[in-house]
Amino acid sequence: FFEVENIAIRFRPSYFPFTEPSMEIDMQCHRDGDKLVVGAGDDWMEIGGSGMVNPHVLRHAGIDADKYQGFAFGMGIDRLAMLKYGAPDLRAFFEADLRWLKHYGFVPIDVPGLAGGLSNKSLTTLTSAT
Repeated sequence: FFEVENIAIRFRPSYFPFTEPSMEIDMQCHRDGDKLVVGAGDDWMEIGGSGMVNPHVLRHAGIDADKYQGFAFGMGIDRLAMLKYGAPDLRAFFEADLRWLKHYGFVPIDVPGLAGGLSNKSLTTLTSAT
């Protein structure tokens, strides 16, 4: 995914309201000006969270918490995309700036279908009027 042989990760205790105990998973990275570099450096970025499902959550879902336990985990897909594309700021993914989308090659309206294959359409058709 990142084409890096050795990526350092760490697990650290955290708090999430629906899990107890909880932990976060971080990936080592380095911020180099406007770019984020994966696999080295002195910075860490949270990429996911996990924990044992709190018994109160199980009970409210109608599950016998004395008999069953649950494990919850999730990856921050936006964080992984940020690391993959070297985007320095997560907020840029949600600002709908077509210049930024063009720079990274994203086509915001393109939804691939079986008939058309999985190739992306050109952004020029979407932005020619702007």
